[in-house]
Amino acid sequence: MSEGLFEAAGRERLTRQAPLAARLRPATLDEIVGQDHLLAPGRPLRELIEADRLSSVILWGPPGTGKTTLARVVASSTAKEFCELSAVSATVKDVREIIAEARLRIGELGRGTILFLDEVHRFNKAQQDALLPAVEDGLIVLIGATTENPHFEVNPPLLSRSTLFRLVPLDDAALRTLIDRALAAEGATADDDAVDHITARSGGDGRHALTSTEVAVALATRRQAAVASGSADTPRADTSAADTSHDTSRLRVTLGDAEHAVDAKAVRYGADGHYDTISAFIKSLRGSDPDAGLYWLARMLDAGEDPRFIARRMVILASEDIGMADSTALLVAEAAARAVEYVGLPEAQLNLAHAVVRLATAPKSNRVTVALSRAVADARSAGAGEVPIHLRDAHYQGAATLGHGDGYQYPHDDPSGWVPQQYRPDEVASNVYWEPSEHGRERELRRPESKDSEPGTPDQPR
Repeated sequence: MSEGLFEAAGRERLTRQAPLAARLRPATLDEIVGQDHLLAPGRPLRELIEADRLSSVILWGPPGTGKTTLARVVASSTAKEFCELSAVSATVKDVREIIAEARLRIGELGRGTILFLDEVHRFNKAQQDALLPAVEDGLIVLIGATTENPHFEVNPPLLSRSTLFRLVPLDDAALRTLIDRALAAEGATADDDAVDHITARSGGDGRHALTSTEVAVALATRRQAAVASGSADTPRADTSAADTSHDTSRLRVTLGDAEHAVDAKAVRYGADGHYDTISAFIKSLRGSDPDAGLYWLARMLDAGEDPRFIARRMVILASEDIGMADSTALLVAEAAARAVEYVGLPEAQLNLAHAVVRLATAPKSNRVTVALSRAVADARSAGAGEVPIHLRDAHYQGAATLGHGDGYQYPHDDPSGWVPQQYRPDEVASNVYWEPSEHGRERELRRPESKDSEPGTPDQPR
């Protein structure tokens, strides 16, 4: 009896000493923040969990998005036996023991078994293969959690017998909800800019947001205790706290506390700063200064700027300010934009930096931009813009009787692959839009002027 009391007391102490993220772990589906695409009322995953009809699944998502939490909610709501292993430490022997127990349980009690396997990608092929027969015949319902792409890290036979659910990083609203819960649990409040800073620095990771809030509260507690005691030797997280925090009986987390908690100073700018910073960034790349480009990139990322916004602006710059001087610059910018979507932060910072250096050091030309502007002006103002008769569609029945296609010369019929031929309406036929610059690859690009033109002959001024 006394041993039971000691065990209960020990569990209680561990609960009190557990990290805030563990103490606030949701116990029901309604308490889970985020992942509405999977867990909102009526969504398939929620329906399966509530009906206790969940089959084998793989939960794939970044850290702190709720994979383990979701598995624990399943454990509390299922009539099946719930077993848990971590692929970091489990062995094939452990897996076989659980399978043997599951077979005995279903035979004697008619009760199924759910196995939650955290970090399933850490299991090698032999370990994953040991699970396959039990999953295949339904003896075990597998819940596998992974941060890695399961198409690469999970054996295809095991993956094909499981339903893949992808969890996404928590958005700002979800993170703020978690931070508010953490503050309430700690009996604290926080300034709006402190909450914004923790939110921005959490990168969609709910666990990180809770841990950062817990540390910020601890720092605020120490700071306010020092203010209350009048101690000048105790470091303060926010030097202005003594002036602004008159009610020291109420714990308040400031931006300084939040900055110290995440070990990163907030880069502050509002709407004007947002546009000023991206302007400085683009002008630095246009001005061929890779160091300035990297500096402004770092400023924006530290301020929590959307990396997709940065990538989109670089894709635009690749055509607007580099263009035909180096057409591969557009490929690099577009690849960086795809990497942001595929890889995500923080790793995608490398892809963005790669693109910044490439675009900044590329030869510059705005001739494509100028050419489009000229063409748009003519398209909007000059004449009716009638398609010349020889360029009109001649494929449908009756087109020949209208003269469509008459006089059209097929360039591939000529040995040079080019024939002199009018391709625009008469009123704009002689206007020049694109004039190659002398920069980079563009200086090598010239229009053929006649059959007798030699390759690479520069255009004559017109």
